[in-house]
Amino acid sequence: MAADFIPLGRREKMPRSLWLAPLSVVLGSLTTLLPMVATVPFLPPFGLMMMLAWRLVRGDSMKVWMPVPLGFFDDMMSGQPLGSAMLLWSASVLMIDVLDTRLVWRDFWQDWLIASGAIAFVLIAGRLVASPFAAHVDTALLIQICVSAALFPVIARFCAWLDRDKKRQ
Repeated sequence: MAADFIPLGRREKMPRSLWLAPLSVVLGSLTTLLPMVATVPFLPPFGLMMMLAWRLVRGDSMKVWMPVPLGFFDDMMSGQPLGSAMLLWSASVLMIDVLDTRLVWRDFWQDWLIASGAIAFVLIAGRLVASPFAAHVDTALLIQICVSAALFPVIARFCAWLDRDKKRQ
């Protein structure tokens, strides 16, 4: 009981993941502004990957409604049609929440598979919203999905590193 006591006039410190998770997603969305010249769009959606990594590594780091403002920010930075990331990110987080209630336990491989499926869903649906069906960019989209899926474990490890607790070390 004594450990739960907070002296009068002092507030409990806010957990670091409550402000760090949205900030890292915003910084991930800002990577689209990096000056890169490429003939094929292979750059992964880092904002989406950071959001999925935070959701899978630490489920309580963001509220359920957070994909909407974060997706809006990503739409503004990436140039996608306004509202596409808001809708698709929210749908992917809701799908992960449904899977999370159905699965008894998850391990690294299942998280990787879930995140890869969500990334592929968002990229394919975003392509269908942003470009006409006659545009043949399927190969570039497949490369972007493969690069994103291969890079997700690094992003998830980075989120886990950001979430480390100094007291436990």
